[in-house]
Amino acid sequence: MSHPLPLDGVTVVAVEQAVSAPFATRQLADLGARVIKIERPDGGDFARGYDTAAQGLASHFVWCNRGKESLAVDLKDPRGIGLVRRLVADADVFVQNLAQGAAQRLGLDAATLCAAHPRLVAVDISGYGPDGPYAHKRAYDMLVQCEAGLVSVTGTSEHPVKAGIPAADIAAAMYAHSGVLAALLRRATTGRGGVVEISMLESLAEWMGHPLHHGMHGGTAPARTGVAHAVISPYDAYPTADGGQVLLSVQNDREWRRLAESVLERPELADDPAFATNQARTANREKTDAVVAEALARLTTTEALAGLEAAGIACARLNTIADLADHPQLVARSRWREVASPAGALRALLPPITLPGGPDARMGAIPALGEHTDALLREAGLTPEEIAELREDGVVA
Repeated sequence: MSHPLPLDGVTVVAVEQAVSAPFATRQLADLGARVIKIERPDGGDFARGYDTAAQGLASHFVWCNRGKESLAVDLKDPRGIGLVRRLVADADVFVQNLAQGAAQRLGLDAATLCAAHPRLVAVDISGYGPDGPYAHKRAYDMLVQCEAGLVSVTGTSEHPVKAGIPAADIAAAMYAHSGVLAALLRRATTGRGGVVEISMLESLAEWMGHPLHHGMHGGTAPARTGVAHAVISPYDAYPTADGGQVLLSVQNDREWRRLAESVLERPELADDPAFATNQARTANREKTDAVVAEALARLTTTEALAGLEAAGIACARLNTIADLADHPQLVARSRWREVASPAGALRALLPPITLPGGPDARMGAIPALGEHTDALLREAGLTPEEIAELREDGVVA
């Protein structure tokens, strides 16, 4: 028996830009919510202009904005604010990630809206939270990665590096998404919505749990070790004969014995005091890596992976982005779909939440700027004459 999507019937209004709020609301749209995206008439969400990689569209925007309706309205005009408030009055959820203080000046902060609409779930996403010495500090993803210490534990011993994805934005989006679901669940039993506050710094600080607790309670922060693991050896990527790289992980000394006997073809290393325990292998990391690298360099990537799998050693191919796009596991599980957009059909992954017995996620079209403006204004009760006047005055586009 097929079930409706979990958020069918839920309406979300979002004054959003970049990644953190748009990614959160896109996931709500995937789960069936109606998401009305408020954008500036002069260019819209600035993420629309990040690049033109997706058939002329920006890759960030394509990723974070499918399944939404776009209303282009000028929030500097009181009539524009009035339109948004009219939509919020009938909504279940409101999400915003404007610069700190901007939403409050517009009367669109979560506390103000929830006071007016007790059943509303309203989400404020900020860089550092609504108070404290960093409250008004600019908070772009890479800056927050630095503040949260992620950059200090990522990279090699010589060079700290940022994560290759917007980790702070994604962390905030995930907690905003789960916060909305929790607040809607609470509303179902209490009848009241409420404020949800999300800070990018606090979200990413939570993700820093292992190095943070290691450093706080052990006295030292984990060393930067590139692809290698700081306290397990061998746990690294090694080149193969055909130019690929294979990452393997030996989690215990029994696995080391199997690796030495079956893959390295040096069974004597299983009992060698320099390699027999993880502590010894980590202390002799250069020698350990050299032994493993020598053996894998004689094998193709396919041969190396087959041998490691046969020996029961955890392993992976060090894939490129192109490899991921054609990953056989994603293909076998039918994870790819096509999503409509102003530039034509685009490939997109199904979201990772799978609900067996129900329909696939609702992967709606990526909207053009202001594509749904007229329809939304008519739905809000405006007459054709009122819409024409707003358009002529530049309040909507």
